[in-house]
Amino acid sequence: MKNRFSTFDLICSVTELQKLVGMRLNQVYDIDHKTYLLRFQRTEEKQVLLIESGNRIHTTAFEWPKNVAPSGFSMKMRKHLKNKRLESLKLLGLDRIIDLQFGTGEAEYHIIVELYDRGNIVLTDKDYIILNVLRPHSDGEEVRFYVREKYPVDLAKNRSGAPTEEMLREMLAKEKPGDQLKKIFVPKLDYGPAIIEHVLMSAGFPNTCKLGKDVNIDTDLPRLVEAFKMAEQILDQALTVPSKGYLMQKKEKRPNSEEFVIANMEFHPMIQQTPDSETRVMTQHSSSTYQGFQIEEFESFAAAVDEFFSTAESNKIDLKAVQQERDALKKLENVKRDHVSRLNALEETQLQDKEKAELIIHNQEAVDAAILAIRQEIANQLSWEDIEARVKQAQRHNDPVASIIKQLKLNINHITLLLSDPFADSADNKKPSLVDVDLDLSAYANAKRYFDQKRSAAKKQQKTIQSTEKALKSAEKKTKQTLKDVQTMTNINKARKVYWFEKFYWFISSENYLVIGGRDMQQNELIVKRYLRANDVYVHADITGASSVVVKNPGTDPIPPKTLTEAGIMAVCYSVAWDAKVVTNAWWVRADQVSKTAPTGEFLTTGSFMIRGKKNFFPPCQLAMGISFLFKLEESSVVRHKDERRVRSLEEEAEETFKLLTRSGVGESHEGEGEVEVSLSGDEEEDEEEDKMKPIPEEREEEEEEDKEEEEEEKGEEEEEEGDALPPNIPRLPRCPPHTSRSLALSSEEETPH
Repeated sequence: MKNRFSTFDLICSVTELQKLVGMRLNQVYDIDHKTYLLRFQRTEEKQVLLIESGNRIHTTAFEWPKNVAPSGFSMKMRKHLKNKRLESLKLLGLDRIIDLQFGTGEAEYHIIVELYDRGNIVLTDKDYIILNVLRPHSDGEEVRFYVREKYPVDLAKNRSGAPTEEMLREMLAKEKPGDQLKKIFVPKLDYGPAIIEHVLMSAGFPNTCKLGKDVNIDTDLPRLVEAFKMAEQILDQALTVPSKGYLMQKKEKRPNSEEFVIANMEFHPMIQQTPDSETRVMTQHSSSTYQGFQIEEFESFAAAVDEFFSTAESNKIDLKAVQQERDALKKLENVKRDHVSRLNALEETQLQDKEKAELIIHNQEAVDAAILAIRQEIANQLSWEDIEARVKQAQRHNDPVASIIKQLKLNINHITLLLSDPFADSADNKKPSLVDVDLDLSAYANAKRYFDQKRSAAKKQQKTIQSTEKALKSAEKKTKQTLKDVQTMTNINKARKVYWFEKFYWFISSENYLVIGGRDMQQNELIVKRYLRANDVYVHADITGASSVVVKNPGTDPIPPKTLTEAGIMAVCYSVAWDAKVVTNAWWVRADQVSKTAPTGEFLTTGSFMIRGKKNFFPPCQLAMGISFLFKLEESSVVRHKDERRVRSLEEEAEETFKLLTRSGVGESHEGEGEVEVSLSGDEEEDEEEDKMKPIPEEREEEEEEDKEEEEEEKGEEEEEEGDALPPNIPRLPRCPPHTSRSLALSSEEETPH
């Protein structure tokens, strides 16, 4: 399987990478010790360049797993190259070396990528003095790749052009007859094995062609000269025109299954000439058979290489993930096995203690006699050796008491007795057991001690069972989390385009307006300074520390009230009012009313602005938020969803609401005498009848009269302010009920910081 760039691959890649020239380096990441990601940006255009030392360099559209902590080499590149423009990207001769120049003048730096041998990545200054090197080493006595040494740019091998007939004659004359023609030219010419094989086949020299047998130096030299002229043309085209990409795939059938496994075997920037001189032409992502391979074509060489290596990397990560899954499951199994063994040991201890206690009770007289005999010997102040000798002497004389004593443990004041159950059946074949007894206790007390140990072991077993359940739950939880993390790690997905507004709080309103809000005071500052335009509206909650919300207006038409209300709800929800569960107001102003200029003697902190003029207040906003799923539509489905998020009139909204109520069964439509009424169903109808029968209390009548008076007064005030309550380019918001109404405008002369 091909896993690194050839010379021709690198030439094609460099030609395609010229699109990065002029872009700024935004950030540097490392995947492992030899693979790095360079993220470039130019306005809204973003590109990610992947460099693997010794193997490849290409742009990638996939999300690669990055190291949590950047390496020292990454930090060094960030320090010198971050936010610098890529001025040039070129090959140094034909040695598979790329020179990336960042910045100009005194701020000029170079990244030199070597894709031959073991590879290397070198960071240098404008004079090619090495600042950092990925793989320090020496190439002979004169060439040293170390910090503060000069990179040997002048040693790069330059392109020599097509060989002449004399050069080819001299080259072939030094070789032995029978050598393959391809193997002769590959180390001597700079074209690489792929191009040499291609042009030789095109000139009629197959792979098995041998010198002296299939090639005549005198007659075949002109054909060879033409073949290498073709190689020069291929290189010239690759240096100027971006190439397409091709993947050679092997299709294998699974055993005992109809499924096929397709494995990427090689990547190429061109389709090589086949032995039968047949060239296959394909459209994008079409497939064809090529020397036993299936071919997939891509629009660019970088896309083909990216697909090839992302699949190969996925296979590596899958193997690593499988091993991690096995380790996690094995660890869980070990925990279970350990707890089972502990429970079995406790249960076995209980059985042994019970059996020993019963044996002591069944042999109570003999046990007491043995304890008494040893006590007497100790009382006679005999040494332990003398006591043991007297016991053995008594055993030789078949003393019944001495015969059950098997071991003296006088250092712990114990003796070991061999006891058997006198009530056991001969068919049980139950053998005598060894029982330790304490010399300070009687036979009954020793039996009680064993029963106490059994009860203690039983309690310990119960506690172990309870702790086992908790431990197993914890271990299973950790294992599931590990498996989840492993599954997340194995996914190398194509990176979705991230829109500029996704770094903020954002949503699309019901009328298809983009609404954005700051996550912190720095983003509040950024939203107003960079993204607030003349036709936009600024929304803020009437509480300190709330998010600055901007409603983006792509046209000149006024923003509808429904969108403004939704933006106000967003401003309130992304404030301390959400945590405090306190309903507060929000307001909106035009973009030209927002200023960063503070009055004399005052100072505006980051994220704070001065509002000059009227603040248009919303009714009290609900603390309600939702979650939505966005689905990407196919092109054929876009037409069916056209105008779903458009500005609707009040009549259209009322009609749609009525349809929804009717469809959900809340009400039924009845036609008669040109009127439409909505009849309540179920409990609501009964509640209405009960309300009709209830008398209205006097206090309620008085309250209604007061409300009517207040409403008439407020109507009069609104009629006086009707001419200047709202600016002409913004439609009036629906009026609030009398008991919740707020002033929609402050004095135009008022200046309010927030």
